[in-house]
Amino acid sequence: MEMPDFHITGALALTPDGQSGAALGVSQGRLTDTRYGRAVDLPGWHLLPGIVDAHGDGFERHLAARRGALRDMTSGFLALDAELAANGITTAMLAQFWSWEGGMRGPDFAKAMLAGLAEVRPRLTTDIRVQLRIEVHMMDDFAEIEEVIADHGIGYVVFNDHLPHDALAKGKRPPRLTGQALKSGRNPEKHLALMQSLHARRGEVPDAVAALAARLRAKGVLTGSHDDRDAVARRAAQTQGLMISEFPETLDAAQEALAQGAPVVMGAPNVMRGASHSGNVAATEVVRAGLCTALASDYHYPSLVFAAQKLAPDMGLAAAWGLVSTGPAGMLGLTDRGALAPGLRADLVAINPATGRPGLTIVGGRIAHTDAAGAAALLQA
Repeated sequence: MEMPDFHITGALALTPDGQSGAALGVSQGRLTDTRYGRAVDLPGWHLLPGIVDAHGDGFERHLAARRGALRDMTSGFLALDAELAANGITTAMLAQFWSWEGGMRGPDFAKAMLAGLAEVRPRLTTDIRVQLRIEVHMMDDFAEIEEVIADHGIGYVVFNDHLPHDALAKGKRPPRLTGQALKSGRNPEKHLALMQSLHARRGEVPDAVAALAARLRAKGVLTGSHDDRDAVARRAAQTQGLMISEFPETLDAAQEALAQGAPVVMGAPNVMRGASHSGNVAATEVVRAGLCTALASDYHYPSLVFAAQKLAPDMGLAAAWGLVSTGPAGMLGLTDRGALAPGLRADLVAINPATGRPGLTIVGGRIAHTDAAGAAALLQA
């Protein structure tokens, strides 16, 4: 249902020209500088562009809180929709695996998840999209993957490799084999045999990935690499046509991406921790070196607001918030959002000064979330 026109007064809005105390209007799902409709007074609040999350897998706990315990995904997606909005996220890329690892990372779950999202999408308020994460050794599935991407309009694909090549090359049993096998629904020996057979075909991977990436790019699909471990790996990814670098593990890899003109995505939880949980380069180091295009939620949706707020004292609010709005929107080709400017989608988040948290989130002109203070302002309008 279309929302009635309204405008927000009293707040300080972050516009492309800097912070402004002028009223910000919302009309027919778009931003305007005209005072249409009723006034919503938010004195002392900050209005910021809605967050664009380029990569997040926190949705997994909503869709399958316990393995095998949830059959209907509708309630999970609706709960996810509410959590995204409560954290100021107006556009979200759900990072769904297509992997030999099975379980929630397997092809069957990916197809079920995509079907479930398509069914429930008309009931969602936030703009939820899917990024498909393809394990590079799934070459026998590439034709089917292409069909799935086309059928579901997936616009962003990332390639990663989670095979424990070092252990497999030495003929050793990889660590945590039994637990991973159980998650996949296989016994450990069959799981090991599968990994060994995939590892044996590693020489075929670069050409197969390059060919698939080229076909996808020709159809307008963005392609990227995941966990580039160094500059050599990033150059190899570029050669294969993977144009975005997600979570580079070293500063050298991020610097190589910049030299290539490849956008770099880092994790907001890494910013909050002050370091990577796996010993890789700190996201703040990449940000301060001017190498980061976008911060992503990774596994924790609230971290996006907190990370931008943590970085703002050092680099300024516009630059810090740009890492969660303008930067990812531009990287994803979403030219209709990511800033508070007349004519763009009315995607915005209002920060309640009493809590430092989103008190009002608007997506496409529709109210997606409000706290008690935001609700009181709306009722008094």
